[in-house]
Amino acid sequence: MKITSTSCICPVLVCLCFVQRCYGTAHHSSIKGTRNQTKHIEGETEVHHRPKRGWVWNQFFVLEEHMGPDPQYVGKLHSNSDKGDGSVKYILTGEGAGTIFIIDDTTGDIHSTKSLDREQKTHYVLHAQAIDRRTNKPLEPESEFIIKVQDINDNAPKFTDGPYIVTVPEMSDMGTSVLQVTATDADDPTYGNSARVVYSILQGQPYFSVDPKTGVIRTALHNMDREAREHYSVVIQAKDMAGQVGGLSGSTTVNITLTDVNDNPPRFPQKHYQLYVPESAQVGSAVGKIKANDADTGSNADMTYSIINGDGIGIFSISTDKETREGILSLKKPLNYEKKKSYTLNIEGANTHLDFRFSHLGPFKDATMLKIIVGDVDEPPLFSMPSYVMEVYENAKIGTIVGTVLAQDPDSANSLVRYFINYNAEDERFFNIDANTGTIKTTKILDREETPWYNITVAASENDNPSLLSHVTVGIRVLDVNDNPPELAREYDIVVCENSKPGQVIHTISATDKDDFANGPRFNFFLDEHLSINPNFTLKDNEAIVVLFITLRRSKKEPLIISEEDVRENVVTYDDEGGGEEDTEAFDITALRNPSAAEEFKYRRDIRPEVKLTPRHQTLSTLETIDVQEFIKQRLAEADLDPSVPPYDSLQTYAYEGQRSEAGSISSLDSATTQSDQDYQYLGDWGPEFKKLAELYGEIESERTT
Repeated sequence: MKITSTSCICPVLVCLCFVQRCYGTAHHSSIKGTRNQTKHIEGETEVHHRPKRGWVWNQFFVLEEHMGPDPQYVGKLHSNSDKGDGSVKYILTGEGAGTIFIIDDTTGDIHSTKSLDREQKTHYVLHAQAIDRRTNKPLEPESEFIIKVQDINDNAPKFTDGPYIVTVPEMSDMGTSVLQVTATDADDPTYGNSARVVYSILQGQPYFSVDPKTGVIRTALHNMDREAREHYSVVIQAKDMAGQVGGLSGSTTVNITLTDVNDNPPRFPQKHYQLYVPESAQVGSAVGKIKANDADTGSNADMTYSIINGDGIGIFSISTDKETREGILSLKKPLNYEKKKSYTLNIEGANTHLDFRFSHLGPFKDATMLKIIVGDVDEPPLFSMPSYVMEVYENAKIGTIVGTVLAQDPDSANSLVRYFINYNAEDERFFNIDANTGTIKTTKILDREETPWYNITVAASENDNPSLLSHVTVGIRVLDVNDNPPELAREYDIVVCENSKPGQVIHTISATDKDDFANGPRFNFFLDEHLSINPNFTLKDNEAIVVLFITLRRSKKEPLIISEEDVRENVVTYDDEGGGEEDTEAFDITALRNPSAAEEFKYRRDIRPEVKLTPRHQTLSTLETIDVQEFIKQRLAEADLDPSVPPYDSLQTYAYEGQRSEAGSISSLDSATTQSDQDYQYLGDWGPEFKKLAELYGEIESERTT
C-alpha cells in the first residue's frame, strides 16, 4: 500500500512512491517499514517474484487553524493490490478517525473536517488497513501512522510577570543593570521562527535600554538625578518571527524609581536672616527657628546646626529637631535692651551622613548670618543690690532711720518708683518705709534680747505701671546697748565644814548678763555694803567669777592656807576625812548618825557655839527624857532665830540612833569656844595680790580686839 499526497511529488522509493500534499514546505520522512510479499493465485503454481513493498509509509501533516470552506486534504492510502476496480476497501481507525479525519474507503483519500490547534494537540496516532471488499479478508496487515498538526504563527509573545516595579540608585553608572524581563511564545520553537522572540524598548528612551536577546534592561545615561526626575515608565516589546515584518508582538510596562543618595548638600534659602526677641524672654526658652533645605531624603537629608561665631555665641544656643530638621534657637542668658540692642550669629547646617563617592559635589554644609533684634519691654524696677543688711540700736526712738533701699526703672523712660513693705495680716509691724525715698524707719521700740534680727521684704513698682513689681529682702540687725544688769547664774546654797582652814576656797560664784558680749561678760563682785558683814567669810573678785574664802576659825589659831586647787565654778573644797564620795554637802552625814554622836548634845556646825556643854552623863540623861522630834524642832527654831548665821539656808541634819554606843564621839560640838590668837600680819608680806585680804583681816582683828 502506498500513501500519496498530490500537493508535491517525492522521489520514487523502490517500486512505489509516496507523495504528500504540503502547504508551503514539503516534509519527507523516513520509510516506516517494508514487507516482502509473494502473491499466491489460486490455480497457479507458486512463482517467486522479486520482493515488493506492500506499504510505503510516511508521516502526514495538517495545518492548524484551517479556515477554508472545504475539508482540508491530508493524504492518500493506496495498496498495490488495488487494481482500481473498487475491490479494495480502506479502513481508518485511531485518534480522531471518523470525527476529525475521514477516509474515502474506495480511493483511500483522507480529509480533515475540523480546524485544529497545535497548541492544544500536536499530533494524532491512527491505524490503516486494506481489505477485500468481497471477502472482507485483509489484503494488507494493519499499519500505524501519525498525523502531525503543523504549526503556524498564531500566538503572540506574552510577559507573564508584568507589569514590573523596580528601583535603581540615582547617579548610577551608565549600563547599570535594572531588571531582566522574559516573554514566552506558545508557538512551536522547533519549527520556523514563530517562537523566536526579539525585545525592543518602545518607551523610556534615552534613559534606559534593553538587550534584544536577553531582555535585560539597563541605564542608558550617566548621572541620572533623582532630584531632577524620580519616576520612569518604560515599555518593553517582545516580537516573534525574529522581529521580522508580520511577526506577532506583546508588551509590558516597567515602572522604575530612582532611589536617593546623598549627592546634595544642605542650603539655606537666604544668606541673611533677622529675628526679633523681646528682652523679657526667659532663659532656656526657644526664641526662634531656622532651617536649611536638603534635596535628598531620609537619612541623606539629616543635618545638625551649630553657631560658628558671632557676638551672641555666649547668649544663644542652637539645637536640631530631628523630625522637622529645623534649628531651634534658645536663650542662654538674660537679654537687656538698655545694654545691648542686637546680636549677630553665624549659623552652620551640615549633613551627618556623608557618601564619599560624591564628596566632589561638596562641601556638604552651608552657613548663614542671623541678626537678632532685642525688643524693649517695660520691666519692673531694679534694686541696686540683690539684698540689703541694715543695723539699728535697741531702745532707739520710734522713727529712727534704719537705712535706705534704692530701685530704678531699667527702661529708657526712667519712670518714678514707689516703695512699700510686704506685711502679712498677722505680722507685727516694727518698720515702715517712705514710699518715695525708700527710707526705712522704726515704728516701735526694739529689744535686742527679745528679737535680735528682723527680715522684711520691700517691693518697688513704677508709678506709670503699678502692676510691675520687684522685691528685695532686707535684713535688719538690732545692735546691743548695756541695758541689762548682771545676774547670778543661779541660786547658790553653800555648806562649809566647821574645821575648814582659813583662806580655803569654799565656793565660786558666776554671773550672767543678757546683753551682748561687748556689754556683758566683764563683772565686778563685791559684798553688799548695806548688809551686815559676816566676819567668817570674804569675797575675792576674779573678773569672771568670785571666790568665797573662810576668814575665821574657832579660838584655835592656825596659819591661813589658801587652797592650791584651781578655782572652778560650783566646786566645793574641803579637807575633812568624812564620807568620801558620799559627802556632797561639805560634811559627813553618816557621822551624825553614829550612835555615839547621837548620845551627845548636838550643836550647829555652821557657827561658833556660844553655850557651855553639859557633862556627858548629863547629856545622856537629858536625851533619855527628851523626845527626839521635840529636840529637832528646838534646834530648827534656834537656827531660824540666830542673827549670826549667813544670810542663806543651810542644811541642818539631826538623827537619833539609840543609846550607849561603844564608840566615842567624833563631834567637836563639845569643844570649848575660845578666841583665836592667830596673827594675820604676815598677809601684808605676800604682795599686792593679797593687799585687800590683809586689810580685811586687819579690820576683823581690830574689831575683835575692840
